[in-house]
Amino acid sequence: MAAAAPAPSWGNPKPNASPNPTFHKPKFVGARSLALPKRSSSGFRSELTSPDISPGRSGGTVHVSRSSPSSLMAASAAVASSVALPRKRSLKNVILFYCEEMRELAERVASESDTIELRSISWRTFEDGFPNLFISNAHGIRGQHVAFLASFSSPGVIFEQLSIIYALPRLFISSFTVVLPFFPTGSYERMEEEGDVATAFTLARILSNIPISRGGPTSLVIFDIHALQERFYFGDYVLPCFESGIPLLKNRLQLLPDSENISIAFPDDGSWKRFHKQLQHFPVIICNKVREGDQRFVRLKEGDPRGRHVVIVDDLVQSGGTLIECQKVLAAHGAAKISAYVTHGIFPNRSWQRFQYDNGVGPENGLSNFWITDSCALTVKESMSYFNQAFCLGVEFPSATVLVYYGYSEWRGLLGRKWWSSRLVPIARVDNSAH
Repeated sequence: MAAAAPAPSWGNPKPNASPNPTFHKPKFVGARSLALPKRSSSGFRSELTSPDISPGRSGGTVHVSRSSPSSLMAASAAVASSVALPRKRSLKNVILFYCEEMRELAERVASESDTIELRSISWRTFEDGFPNLFISNAHGIRGQHVAFLASFSSPGVIFEQLSIIYALPRLFISSFTVVLPFFPTGSYERMEEEGDVATAFTLARILSNIPISRGGPTSLVIFDIHALQERFYFGDYVLPCFESGIPLLKNRLQLLPDSENISIAFPDDGSWKRFHKQLQHFPVIICNKVREGDQRFVRLKEGDPRGRHVVIVDDLVQSGGTLIECQKVLAAHGAAKISAYVTHGIFPNRSWQRFQYDNGVGPENGLSNFWITDSCALTVKESMSYFNQAFCLGVEFPSATVLVYYGYSEWRGLLGRKWWSSRLVPIARVDNSAH
């Protein structure tokens, strides 16, 4: 008769095994491992095994006697050095370049913060008129955070600034930010018939091809772009950041003596779509444009301006015809006072002279206030003798504060961290009495 197969011994102790078997915890192998303390017959001993990551040395064992405080301190130091935390990151310094039109604004911004260092560019031309540009101390900006303050005020200056914008990221900088307060082709974003060229898309494509720096895509900061959908015109190699001057307006309106009687008027549906959510706490008045034959007229669509101080809000002004027509409609419906705000005062052909100050002529003929920003630097310089006051995106005056760069910890997206500030400039009136 065959012998029976031995019974399986799963879970049964092996023959001659100890009645109290010891289970050993598996070791974990890693860059840094600490063995559990072991008890010996001669007393308590700690055994710490930690690889030393310093060059030229290998891991070792530190034996600590229970009766040796100095050895305990030495062991603690050895462990702490092997798992030392990285140093806290210091404030980010920014090197700011600028075009000649933005020199004054750049100097004002730099004066607000010790973390901004101004650097100039040699803007020269060859005999044939093409730009001859030079970035001084190019080796000195390697590994730095760099920004460029641009102004595309005319087609003649765009090429030379694009040449600098394309060159700076290639100088091994850590990050690159372009601040373009006014996107000049923003109002040319539509095609009404076949053959129209949407130059807003063209400029967006040009800016989307800025070379990538060591830190990644370029950040592009634009204030109050004409149409929100234009953000989708930009490609994946640039990070557009859209800011607004409306917070400056809201702060300024709070300082007016009749701040409780303010209503906001939008001259058309486009401006309402653009700004109404930022101004939803004010009573709203909406106008619209009506075409009759070859002429366009502004009509009151919604809201009641009677007895109110009405502030017309739009993103930009060129000839001023729409604002003036809106002003007349609001005055005809009983507005007590009328003011206006635009982020970008373009004013071709000195068209700011069409606006009069209400020094007793009534709201149908004059404005109580006209507020603009200095996004179009040349316009501000030329019109300041006419408009004695303006919002300023980069300068501090007695009653206001400015958008400035504060440092790494307060980043809000501009210049890599918070750059401009929310401070207002005391705004002058459109005072025509001196002209």
